[in-house]
Amino acid sequence: MSDEKLSDVIEGFGEDPRPVLTVRQMLDAFDSRAFGATLLVFGLLNCLPLPPGSSTLLSLPILLLAPQIAWGANAPWLPRGVLEKPLKRDDLRGLFRRITPVLRRLEVVTRPRLGFLFAAGGERFIGVVCTLLALVLVLPIPLGNLAPGATVAVLALALLQRDGLLALLGYLMATASAALLFLSAGVVTAAVKRLIGVFSGLF
Repeated sequence: MSDEKLSDVIEGFGEDPRPVLTVRQMLDAFDSRAFGATLLVFGLLNCLPLPPGSSTLLSLPILLLAPQIAWGANAPWLPRGVLEKPLKRDDLRGLFRRITPVLRRLEVVTRPRLGFLFAAGGERFIGVVCTLLALVLVLPIPLGNLAPGATVAVLALALLQRDGLLALLGYLMATASAALLFLSAGVVTAAVKRLIGVFSGLF
């Protein structure tokens, strides 16, 4: 495994003069950290204000990789179409510049602790939680990508740093995300019912 900090690897993606970046290139650069690092990057990208529909595209690597963590795969697998999908580097440079300082700060405060949380299926449980969060990210919910995206990023960093305290924070955030989604669904359902009632009274 490379000793290069993950934040430096990500910064390098933006500084590379080549016009396109592929997911395969990212996985190769992440080396043995590919699972956690890819979830972290795409989780952070989902936290940024992006054009409508972007969260669906950016959640696909999470949706494909998180289940593999859940079933204990040793190396990541992605379809060729995803691996070779060209991403315009000019479109990503600004995003990488925004997430790199955040990641640098997180690298300073995280460290290996509460390691028992990663034993006896602990890593797989993180995979299960991230899979469920990815299913939410795929949905075209306005501003609905922030909470689950941040949660995926926190759990991915916990996995990378073996930081059990951070994992606990991630589980708490996942619970809050689920509650927020449930509340939002309830509000939308109530609003739709009210609109139906208003319109039915007009005819």
